[in-house]
Amino acid sequence: MRRPALTSSAPSSSVPAVTPPGEPLSEAELADFERPTSALALLNVFRHRNYRLFFSGQLVSLMGTWMQSVAQGWLVYSLTHSALLLGFTSFCAQVTVFFIAPFGGVIADRVDRRRMLIWTQSLSMLQAALLAVLTLIHLVHVWEIVALAFGLGFINAFDIPSRQAMTLDMVGREDLRHAIALNSMMFNLARVIGPSIAGALIVVVGEGVCFALNAASFAAVLTSLLLMRIAQRPPRVNDHALREIADGYRYSLDNARIRSALILVAVSSCFGAAYLSLLPAFARDLLHGEATSYGTLMTAVGCGALIGAYSLSRIHERWLTLAPILASGCFGMGLIAFSHSHSLFVSALLLLPTACSLMILGGTTNTQIQLAAAEDMRGRVISHYTQCFLGMMPWGSLLLGAIAHRIGVANAVTIGGAVVTVAAAAAWLSGPARRGAARFA
Repeated sequence: MRRPALTSSAPSSSVPAVTPPGEPLSEAELADFERPTSALALLNVFRHRNYRLFFSGQLVSLMGTWMQSVAQGWLVYSLTHSALLLGFTSFCAQVTVFFIAPFGGVIADRVDRRRMLIWTQSLSMLQAALLAVLTLIHLVHVWEIVALAFGLGFINAFDIPSRQAMTLDMVGREDLRHAIALNSMMFNLARVIGPSIAGALIVVVGEGVCFALNAASFAAVLTSLLLMRIAQRPPRVNDHALREIADGYRYSLDNARIRSALILVAVSSCFGAAYLSLLPAFARDLLHGEATSYGTLMTAVGCGALIGAYSLSRIHERWLTLAPILASGCFGMGLIAFSHSHSLFVSALLLLPTACSLMILGGTTNTQIQLAAAEDMRGRVISHYTQCFLGMMPWGSLLLGAIAHRIGVANAVTIGGAVVTVAAAAAWLSGPARRGAARFA
């Protein structure tokens, strides 16, 4: 049964406990959660035992994931020297998220999310181990990399909705926003460390060791999941899976706050965030560097996103409506500037505000939709966010890869940045955006 849409009739309160459990928060209560926080408030999230376990396990595992991501891109480009195949590999790694994530969202609303994550993380470990073995014995081919990337994308379509929905289960509503900010900081801290290690290891021992270390890193997150104790959710009556998926889409589209945020994220991800799949070509062809140059660019992306993750926790509620639009505009202009750089130092410097803007865009959207969604819809709403943010990247990777194959990677990224900038301008000119600005004028 569908929950009522988000309303603004609840009175303002400093403690957002007036909303019954499982119901979306009112606009007034959302403002309480969206006030700027301090570094100490962020650290208070660690008072939750389950979150401490989650954070430590995920940090180790994500460093391995980023090592594999860097090594996989470099291996594909080294074998093929084709921007098109580079984009196609990234497409296969994420396209299943676009199609399967709604089913993952339904499952996240039905089952024990911790047990679901144990299965998905175990399968991800197996995928990394297979890739490591094939590479280390020098029998790896591009089609095998593509197939394994496709398999990992299928796993992630079920992993991501459950993992993000479980954040509220671990910390409660009062610490949700802080936990989301910390999750983003953890993700991007791993993005800083992982690529730096991978860039050095590729030069010294090759890509296969990076894949093997990623497989080993999953032991940390599996241990943390096994040690967690999550309270069971109340039983729910399950409907037909396809009907629940349709109800989820109807719920997101009927909520203007969720709908507008998802559209902007989808456009920015498709035409902008896909630039990440072309970074090996930038490093080798435009900057005339090696794997260490690619690692430097990925490290700069991680540093910028890490800054953006912390900035997310400091944004005042009066800017929450406009923050995604401003971030999207800055992201698009940053991509255009980056695409015209021919210096490694300048390119890395330009990636800092570019990655920061993308992180703020994704983080503010994630925070808003999680607080706005009802408990029995949360997994499905997060799956829509996953579709828009991660699921649109493969289409963009394929598109930008094809354009880069014809007119060059710099021109392809310039076009993508221009589309993102236009989308941000269109969102600003929309009625809801102007009303949001006028409300706090």
